[in-house]
Amino acid sequence: MAQKGDLLTFRPDIKVVDATVRDGGLVNDFYFSDDFVKNLYKANVKAGIDYMEFGYRADKEMFDEDKFGKWKFSSDDAIREIVGDNNTNLKLCIMADVGRCDYKEDIHEKSESPVDLIRIATYVNTMPMALDMIDDAYKKGYETTCNIMAISNAKESDIAAALEMLGKSPVDGIYIVDSYGSIFPEQIRRISEQYMEVGEKYNKFIGIHAHNNQQLAFANTIESCTQGVSYLDATMGGMGRGAGNCAMELLIGFLKNPKYKLYPVIKFVESNIVPLRNEGLEWGFDIPYMLTGHLNQHPRAAIAAMKEGRRDYSGFYKEIIDKD
Repeated sequence: MAQKGDLLTFRPDIKVVDATVRDGGLVNDFYFSDDFVKNLYKANVKAGIDYMEFGYRADKEMFDEDKFGKWKFSSDDAIREIVGDNNTNLKLCIMADVGRCDYKEDIHEKSESPVDLIRIATYVNTMPMALDMIDDAYKKGYETTCNIMAISNAKESDIAAALEMLGKSPVDGIYIVDSYGSIFPEQIRRISEQYMEVGEKYNKFIGIHAHNNQQLAFANTIESCTQGVSYLDATMGGMGRGAGNCAMELLIGFLKNPKYKLYPVIKFVESNIVPLRNEGLEWGFDIPYMLTGHLNQHPRAAIAAMKEGRRDYSGFYKEIIDKD
């Protein structure tokens, strides 16, 4: 597949999705202040970002509301408290996790909700439920995407089958997700080609959500972009689970669309992300995350090690090698 655009060209098909509250919420159990979320909303509007993801629509029967901030559940009312009528060009989205969302009850008709896009997260082995969730959201009037997680641990034949199933569904877009931060740009190039073939066959856009375990979230995002991937996830200051995500400030600085403005992003990071770090919240590249990415493992062991303040990197390495 030929490269789409170059470093100097503007691609009108590109959309930037801010995932700070959703992926960043995995750092602090979604306990963001209303001021933080309002400031982020305003910064996204000023910066020309296309979508803002508010968090998960988690099932309150499964997750204790007393143990999480409200963006674990991202109710329509909570979102309205931030955005009002949202008379802006910024669209709003939430994530619905297969098996963790009572979507029939908790995702209301689009006409009753400020949300524009429902992002369904699934593994290849839960595709039937994902397809039902897509169909439900589509019938309720929403835009929809499907994020196939942990593809680095899935069989190629299973991914191909899942893509065909999604191609035949009413989903609007399909996401490449490097859940473990283990994929290299050369691999992303081939994966992007595979997804783009299905996208072009069935008229679906393709997106990417990258993790930074090997310092490659930004590199993988822009590599996929050159192959035609058009929906690009990023977070302010790279805030996200474990090693974090593609940094919004890097992405906006790279893209050539004149509607994107870097200054509001830099200002938000300075005024809102730096204080979180000063309060002791930790995310971003560190050796334990690098090691789980290198071994194509879920970062949970690295997250636990970091919370314990471990710096015995060699000991940690031997422990996770034994698990591999």
